[in-house]
Amino acid sequence: MGLFSGPLPLVPPPARRQGDSGAGPSVVALGGGHGLSASLSALRLLTQELTAVVTVADDGGSSGRLRHELGVLPPGDLRMALAALCDDTDWGRTWRDVMQHRFAARPGVESPLDDHAMGNLLIVTLWELLGDPVAGLQWAGALLGARGRVLPMAGVPLTIEGDLLSEVQGTLRVTTVTGQAKLAVASETGNVSNVRLLPPAAPACRDALEAIELADWVVLGPGSWYTSVLPHLLLPELRDALCRTSAKRCLTMNLSNDTKETQGMSAVDHLHVISRYAPDFTVDVVLADPSVIADREEFERAVAGMGGRAVFGTVGASTGKPVHDPLRLATSYNDMFGEN
Repeated sequence: MGLFSGPLPLVPPPARRQGDSGAGPSVVALGGGHGLSASLSALRLLTQELTAVVTVADDGGSSGRLRHELGVLPPGDLRMALAALCDDTDWGRTWRDVMQHRFAARPGVESPLDDHAMGNLLIVTLWELLGDPVAGLQWAGALLGARGRVLPMAGVPLTIEGDLLSEVQGTLRVTTVTGQAKLAVASETGNVSNVRLLPPAAPACRDALEAIELADWVVLGPGSWYTSVLPHLLLPELRDALCRTSAKRCLTMNLSNDTKETQGMSAVDHLHVISRYAPDFTVDVVLADPSVIADREEFERAVAGMGGRAVFGTVGASTGKPVHDPLRLATSYNDMFGEN
């Protein structure tokens, strides 16, 4: 423990490039999984003042095992956020690959390490040594040279659940689906509604609330709508902070509306979900790729109903897969920051 008795390490700022006029706006990005990684990969190109606020409801895979066995926050989405903030240098790429590396047991051999991500184990080790999730993530960020902070949305593991309306032999049936892993694929068999977090009044991370209060911009999404984006508006203290902040608010839409989590939903339906669960949450900008907007006028009216304006930009990868391209997304964010 002597190693951790001194002050927390400071993450070194990125090298200032010729023509840079400052550190950029203070931005808080909220989400989880691959969606948050996409926004962070773009935003780290634009600002030195970047904070990621990450969901902590994952209960599947390596994260779910560690959560169940050790009673810790699920580290997987936090790990992915840290990896996304690594510089595109030999140091950054190496540590990104170390964090994302998964162990694989030999065929026919059972191993407790099988399918665990190295970064998950590193993060949990720091948590156990320090006894503080925020401090542990700061140490991990310093090791990686991460260009920003990563914070959990809450200090305790959360459980997400929802009601599933399905038809069974001609009869409508409502069942409760508990857990992020199950809810993420629930719409394959019915319509998801009444999504909630347990415990319902869990404490939000204090550092996250402060970052949102002091931010110039708050960016919510992209990501799995019910399990990565919406949870930030289901946690009372976090929702209140997002509604009260003087920061400008951007909602980033996904590149595919018809996912396992949101089958049959349009882009406008996605906006209605946000308004239903957080009617006081307003936006300044909703960023969307025109390829996923079936009716532009209808979408613009829905965005205006949330207090903002729609901005359209080609932000998907050139491969055609529903994956955000960091440079294209960064260009759209940069234009957005400059206009507002």
